[in-house]
Amino acid sequence: MNTPPPSGTEHTDGSPVRLGALVPLTPPGWVEAGRHLLAGLDLAVSEVNGTGGIHGRPLELVVRDTAADPERAAAAVDELAGLGVTALAGEYHSVVARAVAARAHTLGVPYLCSSAVLDALTDEPTEWVARLAPAQSRGWRIYADFLLGAGRRRIAVATQPSVYWASGVRILRERLARQGGTLVELDTDALTTEALCDALVDHGATALLLLVGHPEPAMPLVRAVRGDRRLTEILIGAPAGQPEFAGWAAALGGDGAGIPFLRYLPDRLGPRGERVGDALRERLGEPPSFVAFEGWDTVAVLAEVLRSHGTDRATVAESWPRVAVEGTRGPIRFSRAPGIGVRQWTWAPIQVVDRDPAQPDRFRILHSG
Repeated sequence: MNTPPPSGTEHTDGSPVRLGALVPLTPPGWVEAGRHLLAGLDLAVSEVNGTGGIHGRPLELVVRDTAADPERAAAAVDELAGLGVTALAGEYHSVVARAVAARAHTLGVPYLCSSAVLDALTDEPTEWVARLAPAQSRGWRIYADFLLGAGRRRIAVATQPSVYWASGVRILRERLARQGGTLVELDTDALTTEALCDALVDHGATALLLLVGHPEPAMPLVRAVRGDRRLTEILIGAPAGQPEFAGWAAALGGDGAGIPFLRYLPDRLGPRGERVGDALRERLGEPPSFVAFEGWDTVAVLAEVLRSHGTDRATVAESWPRVAVEGTRGPIRFSRAPGIGVRQWTWAPIQVVDRDPAQPDRFRILHSG
């Protein structure tokens, strides 16, 4: 077997063009999200190869499980770079994607981040990294606007220590304060579920946002709040998207419905999105999440770059500003967004949706931004 050189330089011998795929496939990673992301990546690679690959060379996905571990992910980047991958793709967890982006920048390997939203994906501006998912500051401000529009101004957030959750708290607090809203943090590491429910009553909270891990402690918190008669009028929210996946509905049943979350899909998919959605549903055996569409779009962008600009790593990174690809969720182009150090699709569509309490397998669009 011929192994491409670490530099990712051009080949004309029919050897595969390798893409390194980073996905959470085992706990404590969000396995369901990883499965959907990989399904989208893999489907797009199959379609690229079904139409001739990259100028006759097959596209090959080299998958590594990050398990939501930044150190493991950084080590995987080192390994994949040594295997000669042309570019890196994927990742769902923001803290992991941040480690991937930093290592990719250091090694000079282009990285297209599929699904992580943390604004500070890198400490400094870099040409090596681009991102499809909208920045957290954009999505979570839209979520705060939804809360205010729904008359929810006394917001409590159940939190755990994390740079991602801390960033979300800051974004929400600043946005809410502009229109007279307030936010109080409740540390789930310090409070029992019973004590947290008592605190919600004491604060007169009109909404509780779950800024915590999934399934623990998110699901026990939902059950506790739903079971507390004092809190029947409180809105439970999950901006990070926990209710998107079928496992949420299967575990919580009706308790998991009526919990608004952020989803990065348009109100209506176009013909390409519908076609890809049908193919993803067949692969997954269930409706595809927005994460699966992000995976497909990632490979679609990289395939177009490789076909148009070649497979040299530096050339791929230099091509981000010239990308113009019709994705499943709209036209994709990258630009520099203020305060964000990577090339950014500005912007993917954003919705606030929930599962319909009358029919939990059906989603309701509550707000679009």
